[in-house]
Amino acid sequence: MILKNERELANTREKLRMLEEDYETVRLDTSEDAELRDLTMASLERLIKQLRVEIAEYEASRAGAAVI
Repeated sequence: MILKNERELANTREKLRMLEEDYETVRLDTSEDAELRDLTMASLERLIKQLRVEIAEYEASRAGAAVI
């Protein structure tokens, strides 16, 4: 997905914050099955990485537009 405006950027940052919180919660919860926890953490890591890339791409495109 390509972020189109500041509102989408703000929403993506909020989603990222929530996913990072979820990741920490799962990481610290040792009461669940270890294999399930690892799979959940891997899935959250992929989503976190994806959102970070989307944010970085948007910020880079905005910085490039500001230079022109």
